[in-house]
Amino acid sequence: MDTISLEELTALDSLLQPDEILIRDTARRFVADKVLPGIGEHFEHDTFPDEVIPPLGEMGWLGAHIEGYGCAGVNMVSYGLLLQELEYGDSGLRSFVSVQGSLTMYAIYRFGSEEQKEYWLPRMARAEAIGCFGLTEPDSGSDPGSMRTTARSVEGGYVLNGTKMWITNAPVAHLAVVWAKLDGDGAENIRGFIVERGTPGFETAPIKLKMSMRASYTGEIVLTDCKVPKEALLPKSKGLGAPLACLNQARMGIAWGAIGAAKACFHSTIEYTRSRVQFGKPIASKQLIQEQLVDMAGEIAKADLMNLHFSRLKDAGKLTPYHVSLAKKNSVAQALRIARMARAMHGANGISLEYPPIRHMLNLESVYTYEGTNEVHSLIVGRGLTGLDAF
Repeated sequence: MDTISLEELTALDSLLQPDEILIRDTARRFVADKVLPGIGEHFEHDTFPDEVIPPLGEMGWLGAHIEGYGCAGVNMVSYGLLLQELEYGDSGLRSFVSVQGSLTMYAIYRFGSEEQKEYWLPRMARAEAIGCFGLTEPDSGSDPGSMRTTARSVEGGYVLNGTKMWITNAPVAHLAVVWAKLDGDGAENIRGFIVERGTPGFETAPIKLKMSMRASYTGEIVLTDCKVPKEALLPKSKGLGAPLACLNQARMGIAWGAIGAAKACFHSTIEYTRSRVQFGKPIASKQLIQEQLVDMAGEIAKADLMNLHFSRLKDAGKLTPYHVSLAKKNSVAQALRIARMARAMHGANGISLEYPPIRHMLNLESVYTYEGTNEVHSLIVGRGLTGLDAF
């Protein structure tokens, strides 16, 4: 009997340009050949597949959405499709690329001086320098304006003190974009600083005992009387709006990426239920299984179409923060729900790393929280709909 794929169900390719399809298909082959064979072991042993980092630079996938400075300058749709394929492999891989490009490189591109951009961006695009984005703190997550990290002006530069937590890439980063309050309290005093590894007072300890994002470098940044030169300041970064602009840049990519994890779970479940025989028949022939599969496919299709539409709006300069929050909230919530369904439909095998659902399910618990929790995005969209601030 004939079957249809998810892409046929949405006819998504009919809405894509040839270069967008090429990037997607190239990334798909890369993930299939270089990531999927060993990603379960990396997750189990809490390691990142370092061997994939150089190819990411060689193929132009780091900071791919940035114009100039050795970056590919692709549109948002191409970038989103790329991140979706990478997260089909693992959220840790997509996070590495997102933090490098959408947060760290974008912060320098948007708020840095010309000298900073010319020095760092080409090296980061080639994977010669790895970056991290230091915003979240132990007591400052959803409310970044309450950060305690400070920067004090001194002769020739600034002295930074504070702690950042849950920072992707921190243990291996060559540089960190650190956000701190300069010479006074208040969100209006928040500025960005480039801090290079090797600077006295700059430490990055890895975070252990995590049950999510295990195939990812996660650490904290500790700044103890860390003196940086005046050239370390991102001169155009002024106020809380600067780091939030970087987060908005990343969130649209996360919306695409999360559905990559959902697709991995869906494809595994289709294959598993068609081959798993119980009571004399493949369980995929059972009505309850088919209803769940259709539910999963429908949510994936709707999310793909929403993300495509909003990405076209971004490329046209018409995307709003409300669109971004709705996309991130929807994609991640549905992906997590689909991963949980897939885990259950694999039965006892659903808890084995031989199959992808449990790994994606655990990873998506983090994606559900970071770059704005599900609840925060509800309040952002709710403020837009009602005109009333519930924060």
